[in-house]
Amino acid sequence: MNSLFTALRYRSVACLLLALLGLPAAVAAQTTTIEGVVMDAKTKEKLPYVTVAVPQAGVGANTDLDGHYTLRVPAPYTSVVFNYLGYRTVTKTIVAGVPQELNVQLTPTAALLNEVVVKGQKQPRYRNKENPAVALIRQVIDNKEKNRPESYDYVEYDKYEKMTFAFSNLSEKFKNKKIFRNYQFLFEKQDSTAAGGVNILPVYMEEKLAREYYRKNPEKRKTVALGTKQVQFDKHFIDNEGLSTYFNRMYQDIDIYANNVSLLGNQLLSPIANNSPTFYQFYITDTLKQQTPQLIELSFTPRAKGDMLFNGKLYVTLDGNYAVQQAVLSVDKRINLNFVKSLNARLDFAENPDKRYHLSKSALAIDFGVSQNKGSGFYGERTVSYQHYEINKPEGPEVYDGPAQIAADSTDHRPDAFWRRNRPDSLTQVEKAIYTNVDTLQTIKSFRRTLEIFTFVLSGYKSFGPFEIGPSNTFYSFNPVEGFRLRLGGRTTPELSKRIYFETYSAYGFKDERWKYFLSSTYSLNNKSVYTFPQNFIRASFQRDTKIPGQELEFVQEDNFLLSFKRGVNDKWLYNDVYRLDYVHEFNNHFSYTLGVKKWQQAPAGGLYFRNVEDDRPNPVANLSTTEAMLSLRWAPKETFYQGKLYRVPIIGPYPVFTARLTTGLKGVLGGEYNYKNVALNATKRFYLSQLGHADVTVEGGYIFGQVPFPLLDIHRANQTYSYQLNSYNLMNFLEFSSDHYASFFIDQNFNGFFFNKLPLIKQLKLREVASLKLLYGGIRDQNNPTLHPELYQFLQDAQGQPTTFALGRQPYAEASVGVANIFKLFRLDIVKRLTYLDNPNISEWGLRGRFKVDF
Repeated sequence: MNSLFTALRYRSVACLLLALLGLPAAVAAQTTTIEGVVMDAKTKEKLPYVTVAVPQAGVGANTDLDGHYTLRVPAPYTSVVFNYLGYRTVTKTIVAGVPQELNVQLTPTAALLNEVVVKGQKQPRYRNKENPAVALIRQVIDNKEKNRPESYDYVEYDKYEKMTFAFSNLSEKFKNKKIFRNYQFLFEKQDSTAAGGVNILPVYMEEKLAREYYRKNPEKRKTVALGTKQVQFDKHFIDNEGLSTYFNRMYQDIDIYANNVSLLGNQLLSPIANNSPTFYQFYITDTLKQQTPQLIELSFTPRAKGDMLFNGKLYVTLDGNYAVQQAVLSVDKRINLNFVKSLNARLDFAENPDKRYHLSKSALAIDFGVSQNKGSGFYGERTVSYQHYEINKPEGPEVYDGPAQIAADSTDHRPDAFWRRNRPDSLTQVEKAIYTNVDTLQTIKSFRRTLEIFTFVLSGYKSFGPFEIGPSNTFYSFNPVEGFRLRLGGRTTPELSKRIYFETYSAYGFKDERWKYFLSSTYSLNNKSVYTFPQNFIRASFQRDTKIPGQELEFVQEDNFLLSFKRGVNDKWLYNDVYRLDYVHEFNNHFSYTLGVKKWQQAPAGGLYFRNVEDDRPNPVANLSTTEAMLSLRWAPKETFYQGKLYRVPIIGPYPVFTARLTTGLKGVLGGEYNYKNVALNATKRFYLSQLGHADVTVEGGYIFGQVPFPLLDIHRANQTYSYQLNSYNLMNFLEFSSDHYASFFIDQNFNGFFFNKLPLIKQLKLREVASLKLLYGGIRDQNNPTLHPELYQFLQDAQGQPTTFALGRQPYAEASVGVANIFKLFRLDIVKRLTYLDNPNISEWGLRGRFKVDF
């Protein structure tokens, strides 16, 4: 790794010396660099896509979204032409050999007309057939594989990223608040075309530099991080690493040659996707003959304005490659994206020696806000520059081997000279001030109080430096066994230790008058946080608490206040004493294993009982003790996370996740009463279906070897709360079904508003359609059937002697739902229908379930 970084460093130094010593003089002697802004002479509005050219030399450029251009004019030419449809053409004279700024104002074309007779006629219907624009886009589609970097055997380049964020469209009233009286320098004036308003408050900036490597066969991608720099917020309030991960998830790289472009966790169909002519309308709007090679300006727009599609322009080469030389993308306000007021992107491609093109620069700007048209918002912009391209020059095998991402030493402590040397463009004055201004902003007491409240509301934890108290949603809850329940807990932070972590809580039930508590201690074995990938830690814990058999919640505590509200009879609980010792080891290829030992004592509570039959008489059992050894294997290829200092949440992507678990019961070890083996397999994957949204599919199966009482069977995940749980059966009662072998299939389909977006009035609400289907096949073998073996714990019955726990038969348990998501941009509501086993007692055939979820 050190030799690799040293090679890269010396290569950068060599390039720098060449640039400093010889290159500028040669370029200066041959070309004149001019740059500037083009705007409307009357409105002062900046004009995008203006043609700036030297026709005699066959060179030209276009202004970007902000009206800015840069053009290198060959010597000895001194005339530059500015041309834009609807405006008078302007010719400007420049001084040869001297870099200069040339700002131009264009005047709209106006002419006095004689009397004009206007005859209306129906606009011809748009058709793909015999449409030259569609024929052209099909040529682009047919040639896109050879125009992608992956068409080369080897590719490498430097990748520089810059991301900035600011509060935008701030009113003068906000700016002049008392707390900002002495901090007016924090605010900046920005044109409304960029951020939706005049006053902005820059609050975040991040820079990254990396060397990217690609090998086609065998396929391998490698990223070597060379430098990172970001605004640092007070770590008591905001997790800087998690913030960076979140922003980078929102602003992903745009691959125009892919069928779908990932943005804000959604996928938008690319204008050069294989089936794009089905969803887009294409028009040839200009021919740029002054360019070399000549370009065709190809405009496109969605056929249905509300679909997850782009508006924009493609500039396509007419040299036989049909490559994209530039792409300008935006989205319609009616598109079903939450909180997005505007989205604009621009991709620029540079020519390779073989006359093909590679991406040289991309810019993505998004203006966020609760309201589409007014009010303050949040403006973010990410620019990426690709430099020092090397094509088909293989490196040694040591470059491609190992993990996909590695970091050079001290990447986050690079001096300012490093960044000045490696930035493609120098920072603006506003950008230079962000790092220091945010430090100043955090000294304002009212701002710190706001951060503290904001952090507590989102995370539920109140920080006291080395220790945090929370989560707040578990402070109070209630259930039929404990009555009112109060809980107080917390956890240590890296300020106490970066390698040792403690977590604890204590709770008291006022009905059962019993204390519950939990304590865990975790030690990191790789000198990293136990929440940081790759994990390598050992954890010991003890828990004495209540639990509902068969209820498994993901990322939610069972004593969450909102889950206290349940339907039907909910009095079957357990008192658990659980001792655990676990070792977790993750590898860089995202394979991991967990080894664990668990001593578990279960005692029935409330309406739950353990009872077998002896001499034809019921025999109550006070508790059940088991000792288990466990091995869990997990493989999640290319998995990414929202990574924080005290949390790690997987980001759902297109790659599958496989899990295998083997649990072995050890009779006679630490009081264990049974020998058995429980094998479970699980596979889950998100399928992206382009305009039809995405489907989350889970397949699971399990098998128990040996004879066990029903509490040790697979008690299927039921849900009697009013929240919609993705991985549970929402109309199954707790403890209703148990199996010693089973297979299940879940599918949850989110259509992302594909149908609602086509309905008048409804489409204004940006609602999204969802549907799900859950199937469960299973059963109990004779050796585990308590009817055939009275010595086993008997299935539960109600007060009238009617059974309430069952084994699945030939018919699967099935339930389906349809619903509406994105209600008020944060709520999902499903109508759930139970399809089978409708004769079981106390069941609900229909149900209305809700779920809070915020998406873009």
